[in-house]
Amino acid sequence: MDSASQLGLRCVAQQIAKAGYHLRDASTTAAPLDSGVAQERSSLEVRWVIPGRMQAAMAGWFAHFAVEVECREDLYLLHPQLRTFSVKIRGGRALEVKVYRGSPGVIDVPGRALGRMEFWQKWSWPCNQLSDDGGTVPAGWTLVNKRRQLSRFPLAAGRRPGSTAPDPGVSVELTKIHGPGGPWWSLGFEATGPDDLLRRQLEATAARVFAEPLPGGLAFGPDDSCSYAEWLRRQVP
Repeated sequence: MDSASQLGLRCVAQQIAKAGYHLRDASTTAAPLDSGVAQERSSLEVRWVIPGRMQAAMAGWFAHFAVEVECREDLYLLHPQLRTFSVKIRGGRALEVKVYRGSPGVIDVPGRALGRMEFWQKWSWPCNQLSDDGGTVPAGWTLVNKRRQLSRFPLAAGRRPGSTAPDPGVSVELTKIHGPGGPWWSLGFEATGPDDLLRRQLEATAARVFAEPLPGGLAFGPDDSCSYAEWLRRQVP
């Protein structure tokens, strides 16, 4: 882990403590790097975030892929701004920190989708709130409600011998969002596994998902392609 990431994570730890959360089983909330319980992984992702309510036809288009539905509330850290970081408390139970590691280019499914792929490194720690604050959103954070339809496409090559990482593959989610500025919705792809297979697997999964024409002539374009962190920074400067 580079020194910039270490400094960023220590800043995140301070904000977590101010927000009234505790990293479970950590030796100290001021230095989560010393906790020994962090889960770490790398991913290649592409996401589109669209304003307005998602049409029923879009949910129907995705229904033949989705195998799981999840509803949750996520808290995202907005201030202080950590430009290459995405920080959230997922469902009140886990701190997730992601660091942007660059882009290998765009994903292009002609007539269907064009978006920017992004490499991320992620750490996750179990956490809990120290006291019940009556639902008050801590200063510097914003609340995003999500209803996610999820499907997972396993990596054809499977897990490599000796690997302790989560099962490799591509997760695809179609999400209804209520956050800053009203209703939104999102389609996202996240590939995990061996670094040298991430792009190939992401592109193959996108081609499979977008093989079915989108309803109403919809197409996902580059203007709506961004991470949740970048979307929130645009809405709450």
